[in-house]
Amino acid sequence: MEISVEISKYPLADDYIPAIKSFIDRLNTIDGLTVVTNTMSTQVFGDHELVMNTLRDEMKLSWETYGKAIFVCKFIGVNLDPALNPHG
Repeated sequence: MEISVEISKYPLADDYIPAIKSFIDRLNTIDGLTVVTNTMSTQVFGDHELVMNTLRDEMKLSWETYGKAIFVCKFIGVNLDPALNPHG
């Protein structure tokens, strides 16, 4: 099953950019995921198990490395990667 996730990360720190950049950079290293980032959020597309396991691991690592942060996520059980259907 393919899924799509939209994630916004809000580190509770004055120096928040490194925490966000590190999280996104790590997502981009995972084979099998498509990651699309804009100024408001990051979208992740791929196999359900891969996406969920990756988010679990990367969110945990992010908290352990950078401390407090809020993750706001939206999930849908279909791959809405715009590259697969560029015109809607």
